[in-house]
Amino acid sequence: MNVKLRRINEDDLERIIKWRMDTDITKWMNTDPTLTIKTQKEWLKNIQNSQTVEYWMIVVNNQPAGIINITDIDKIKKESSWGYYIGEKSLRSLQLAMYLEWNLYDYVFDVLKLKRLYNEVLSLNEGVIKLHQLCGSKVEKVIKNHVIKNNIEYDVTIMSIIDTVWKELRSSKKYDFIKFEMER
Repeated sequence: MNVKLRRINEDDLERIIKWRMDTDITKWMNTDPTLTIKTQKEWLKNIQNSQTVEYWMIVVNNQPAGIINITDIDKIKKESSWGYYIGEKSLRSLQLAMYLEWNLYDYVFDVLKLKRLYNEVLSLNEGVIKLHQLCGSKVEKVIKNHVIKNNIEYDVTIMSIIDTVWKELRSSKKYDFIKFEMER
């Protein structure tokens, strides 16, 4: 499996709209957006100019597969949040998910020099919670009724990993290196 992470560009926006509005993706997300090319162009401009977010297109075997991101980068607290999704169903695999997560840990802790990486998962998404635990993250807390979609309240599980925990775990993990493109 050949995986690369490159910065998102305007040519990706139609594909991202399709993925992000797919019910198979949105059912696990905090929002069900209605996106347009106009709103996506503005979003792209904003993320390209931001110092607190980084987004990449996940490319598997030369095929765009999904999005991975770091958000809420706080250089004072030395922490950030993250998320990802694989929009191309045929490219989803446990191996890809684990490699992405472990490489993201390397990037956040070794390149950005942050100390804590956290994420939110809808609590009903038990498979992803188990995946993050398998990769080294721990459940910090569950916030009841934190997300409301279509008048339904959802609990959210907050998970995190700290740099020292990852440094201890890393030597026990076998995974291919994935390069994060740096230029915006």
